[in-house]
Formats: sequence, structure tokens, C-alpha cells
Amino acid sequence: MDINATIIGQFLTFAILVWFTMKYVWPPVIKTLHDREKKIAAGLDAAERSKRELEMAEHKAMSIIREAKQQATQIIEQANLHSSQLVEEAKTQARQEGQRIVEMAQGDIDREVAQAKEALKTQLAKLAITGAEKIIQRNLDVSAHNDLLTQLAAEI
Repeated sequence: MDINATIIGQFLTFAILVWFTMKYVWPPVIKTLHDREKKIAAGLDAAERSKRELEMAEHKAMSIIREAKQQATQIIEQANLHSSQLVEEAKTQARQEGQRIVEMAQGDIDREVAQAKEALKTQLAKLAITGAEKIIQRNLDVSAHNDLLTQLAAEI
């Protein structure tokens, strides 16, 4: 094969094209590739950070849910305790009210007994006076017997 001017011209043209490409075209392409590589690496780092943050957020959410359940349990326990206290207070008040009613009823009974005793004393005195009148009608000294019966009624 003969080396002729065409091949030399083509070689020179190719060499100039390679030199021009390496000098002016290749650096921006390499720079763009490096920038793209940095963006991809940054995106992967961001994705990894997001994954870690998501895991931390899930753990935090689980702990918040656990705390909320514990608080709900405590609130329920406090509500049960409060309701038990209210029931005990109501029972105590009912017992006190019942005791007060019993005491009032006992007072009423005592008063009625006293009234009945007074009524019996009055009736007994009337019977005694009636009996005394009959005795006095047989006896002549009526005023002495009346004084005696009044004294007797007062003592009864």
C-alpha cells in the first residue's frame, strides 16, 4: 500500500479533529459527567439520609404511640379510682342521711311516747278524780277530798 497525500491529509485532519475534540469538546463533556456523578452521589446520600430519618421517625412515632397508650391507661385507672371514690362518698352520704333519718324518727317516737304518757297521766287523773268524786259524794267533806285528789293528780 502506498502512502499518499490523501492518507496524510486524512491523518492530519483526524489528528486536528482529535486535538480539537480533546482541547475544546472533551473537557465540558467530562465536566458534565463529573457534575452528573456528583448530583447522583448527592441524591444517593440524600436518599440514605431520608431512609435513616424515616426509620428514626418511625421509632419516634412508635414511642409516642407507646406513651399515648400508657397515658390512656393511666387516665382510665384514674377515672376508675375517681368513680370508686365517688361511689364510696355516695355510700357514706347515704349512710349519714339514713342515720339522720333514724335519729329524727327516734326523736319523733320519743315525743309521741312522751305525749302518750302525758295523755295517760291526764286520763288516770280524770279517772282518779271521778273515783274520788264518787267517794266524796258518799262522804260529807268534799273540799278536803278535792284538795287531796288534786295533790294526788299532780304527783302522778
